[in-house]
Amino acid sequence: AIPVVEYTVASIFFCLKKVFQHQSIYRREKRWIHLDVPGAYKTTVGIISLGMIGKQVVEKLRGYDLNIIAYDPYYPSELAMKNNIKMVSLEEVFLSADVISLHTPWLPETERLITGHHFSLMKEGASFINTARGAIVVEDEMIHILSNRPDLFAILDVTHPEPPSQDSPLFVMPNVLLTPHIAGSMGNECLRMGDIMVSELNRYLHDEPLEYEITEEESNKLA
Repeated sequence: AIPVVEYTVASIFFCLKKVFQHQSIYRREKRWIHLDVPGAYKTTVGIISLGMIGKQVVEKLRGYDLNIIAYDPYYPSELAMKNNIKMVSLEEVFLSADVISLHTPWLPETERLITGHHFSLMKEGASFINTARGAIVVEDEMIHILSNRPDLFAILDVTHPEPPSQDSPLFVMPNVLLTPHIAGSMGNECLRMGDIMVSELNRYLHDEPLEYEITEEESNKLA
């Protein structure tokens, strides 16, 4: 979860400054052209699903001057109040957020959850980040909206299928940043998982409480 959180938080701030759009224009025009940007002050970040990753993203963002809203039908309302998270509908996330980050697990009930309708609701100049699973999004409908709304931007670390077909518009769309499922652990980051597993096994062998125990119920909706 940790590398995904880091990738997501970095992407959120790059989206708020429209870093990728500026880079593209600067390279093409070879002169300064400043776009209108939301910026990272009193703007709104929407988190879809507050599982292991979504909750950590919210925690990382707490120290900044941002408004955080979230959608998660399973997240207890008392916890939302305790953690000062404003829970809203899925439609409200797309209507209100300057950046939307998807962290929903791929389950039968979440497949094709995000449709073209949701993308059509997005604010002028808003961005969408998907580090979850591509199947949660109705991809052809997303492509249609992004093609007709060049003001929107999408960072897609996942697609469905993976990789996309070679003739997929996602490879050439100017308002899409496509990365090959790199948000999760890579390189030295994989060592963290091994270290955690060894520590957890040591606690188990010494009849100590586990830090990362997952129940069967939790495993069905974990992300």
